[in-house]
Amino acid sequence: MTIVAEVTDLCVVRDGRTILEVPRLAIEETQRWALLGPNGSGKTTLLNVLAGRLWPTSGDVWLLGEQLGHVDLRTLRGRLGLLSASVSKALRPSLSVHDCVVTGVDGALEPWWSTYSDEQHERADELLAEIGIGALREKPLGVISEGERAQVLLARTLVAAPELLCLDEPAAGLDLGARERLLSRLSVLLRSADRAPVLLVTHHLEELPDGLTHAAVLRRGSLLAAGPIHSVVTSTTISEAFEIPIEVSAHGDGRFSARGHSR
Repeated sequence: MTIVAEVTDLCVVRDGRTILEVPRLAIEETQRWALLGPNGSGKTTLLNVLAGRLWPTSGDVWLLGEQLGHVDLRTLRGRLGLLSASVSKALRPSLSVHDCVVTGVDGALEPWWSTYSDEQHERADELLAEIGIGALREKPLGVISEGERAQVLLARTLVAAPELLCLDEPAAGLDLGARERLLSRLSVLLRSADRAPVLLVTHHLEELPDGLTHAAVLRRGSLLAAGPIHSVVTSTTISEAFEIPIEVSAHGDGRFSARGHSR
C-alpha cells in the first residue's frame, strides 16, 4: 500500500519549548485519519506539518513521495488541500460563493488574481451541487450561515482535487443541525473510493463522521496512540489524553460519543 504522508523523529520547538514530538506516523492512500486530543496537545501543529504549511525543527517528513527540504513547497502545497479557520477569516465577506470555491483551484483569495477555465468554473458548480448547496452560488459569503459557510469551504478545498485532504476542526462553532449536515457530507466524502486520504482534527468525538478508518491521539505534544479507529478511540485512551475519566461509546452507525463519569 502506498504511503502518502509519513513523519519520523518529528520535533517542533517554539520559543525554546518542545510543542510536538512524534516518533513515527504513516498515512496510507486508502486511510482516513482523525487527529484527536485536548487543546494544546499538538493536533493542529501536526496537521500543518502534514499539510506542508509548517516546517519542523527536526525529523524527516515525506509528503506525496517528496521529502521536505528537497522539494519546492509552493508546488507541493498545490497538491495538498487544507481547510482551516485561517482560510475562512481571510476571505472577503462580499465574495460570492461560486468565486470562493473556484479560487480554491490555486488558493487565491480574489477571483481577479488568476484566470479560470470554463471547466474549472463548471467543476466549482458541480461540487456545490454535490454538497447540496448549489442554490447559494451567487450569495455573498457574508450573508450565509456558518453551517453553509463550512460546506462552501469544503467545496473550495476539494475543487483543486488534492491528493491529501487536511481538515482542521471543520465543525467548530456549528450548531447541532449544521454540524450534522456537514458530517453527513463528510461521511459521503470519506466513503468514496476515488477521494484522497483524509486527516481530520477535532477534540470532540461527536464531530467524528462515519467513514474514518484510523485515529491518532495526542497528549501534551506527544503521540499517545495511533492505529485503527476502534482500537484507539476507547475510554482508556481518551481518558488518559484528556486527564479525566471519560466513557466512550461507539455506535452502530460509525459515530462516537463521550461523557465524563465518576470512578
